[in-house]
Amino acid sequence: MNTLLGLIIIAIGSMGQSSSYVPINKIKEWSWENFWLTQGVFAWLVFPLLGALLANSLPEIFSIYGANGSATFWTIFYGVLWGIGGLTFGLSMRFLGIALGQSVALGTCAAFGTIIPAMISGTELFSPKGLVLLLAVVVTLVGIAVVGYAGSLRSKNMTEEERKKAIKDFALKKGLLIALLSGVMSACFSLGLTAGTPIKEAAVANGASELFALNPVILLVTFGGFLTNLVYCLYMNNKNKTGKEIFTSSKSVLINNLLFCTLAGLLWYSQFFGLGMGQSFFEPNSVMMAFSWSILMSLNVVFSNVWGIILKEWKGAGNKAIQYLAVGMAILIFSLIIPNLF
Repeated sequence: MNTLLGLIIIAIGSMGQSSSYVPINKIKEWSWENFWLTQGVFAWLVFPLLGALLANSLPEIFSIYGANGSATFWTIFYGVLWGIGGLTFGLSMRFLGIALGQSVALGTCAAFGTIIPAMISGTELFSPKGLVLLLAVVVTLVGIAVVGYAGSLRSKNMTEEERKKAIKDFALKKGLLIALLSGVMSACFSLGLTAGTPIKEAAVANGASELFALNPVILLVTFGGFLTNLVYCLYMNNKNKTGKEIFTSSKSVLINNLLFCTLAGLLWYSQFFGLGMGQSFFEPNSVMMAFSWSILMSLNVVFSNVWGIILKEWKGAGNKAIQYLAVGMAILIFSLIIPNLF
């Protein structure tokens, strides 16, 4: 029952993340670098800080960070690397659409973000526990590969006009390369969570509930990612001469964009808020705990493709593409229960 509850909580957070790109479509008149950084302020700073405050008070949080300087540094460092993945993740959505872009990027992220932390924590991959973990990851990758194949079928079956209508800047080869890079770098978020284990333990020692103990670690990772995105977006502001765009917007546009950026940031953050809460219901050092990162990525793929269908990205793709999409999503859902079958 506890495991099921943990899965439900992670699923709710995943549903939020997969919906976070919908409000961005409501942004008006702003250049990409401006709305991306604005939603990032909420996604990577404001809401992670509020989440961390559910664990400990602000003075306690900074005291914990200071007392665990090495863990703090490495957690932020992995966050900076993850920020590169976040930047390219947005571009993968632009060139491939929500469904295919998230599928490729999150599949790569799932594999690297699950196996590497497991090895760092001392899991023997050829032990019974390790083999179950590997099996679950392989099934996840198979599911994502099937979804990706469905995406390639969609590309072949759609006319150029249909592609442009569904995804304005559709570019398969460029999008796939960017999505793969995004997946590898995005896996650094998981590495950051692993590096921040001493911080999580210190948060619990200072009175944090297990439900929220991961939140101070998440704040450090997202802060690192914010730094990466800040530098890039300011560079783009300078290059494109868009630095004053926000401040010269009309009142109605400014209010509209700030509201939708706030909503996008909240929905995006919900995936990691849910991950931390969901993990608290799993047995420590269990396969389920080690596999939780892949669970989140699998659910993100499933829900992102649901949104892809709703937004008519699959319109005109053909019955065969839709059938493969359904099979791939079913495999991903099946992967969630593998750790509980052994």
